[in-house]
Amino acid sequence: MNKARLIKRLKWYYPIEKFHAYVTFPALLLFLLFTNPVGDLILISYGLIVCIIILYQGQLYWKLKLERLTEKHINQAGNIRFFKKSKRFNWLLISGMIPVLLIQLYIQKWNFESNNMFYWGIFANVFAILEHINYYYLQLMIDNKYDVEYLFKNKKLKKASLAKDLIENKI
Repeated sequence: MNKARLIKRLKWYYPIEKFHAYVTFPALLLFLLFTNPVGDLILISYGLIVCIIILYQGQLYWKLKLERLTEKHINQAGNIRFFKKSKRFNWLLISGMIPVLLIQLYIQKWNFESNNMFYWGIFANVFAILEHINYYYLQLMIDNKYDVEYLFKNKKLKKASLAKDLIENKI
């Protein structure tokens, strides 16, 4: 994808990512907290919070990428440091998913049927892991013809843009 096309794409894509990080996922979490027993929401709440944190990182990355492409000044070193630390922090959050799962199971007395939010909680946590992979390792999101063409031509997923930028130490 050429620079002009990428700028055009990021001008609509970055605000959507930002909206999900600041509105969609927090609103979903608040809705669930106000409409369900708190004991049923430990796992899903944790998964949604991890999603929000990772989506925040993603929207920030796309904002910075857009700013760099439009030749605005960004703090390269500081932002690269932030994303490298965030990548490690995300793994800490991801490693907390198993203890949170066990706490949720203990609260519901190891009964999978007693909590209708349990499987949604597993889904939210898996989604958070996939978002982390999508930003920091492999581009899992295939949402345009260039991604499809790459997949068919190379028979593999692309390396994530942020992953490439972290290797090159520049956004």
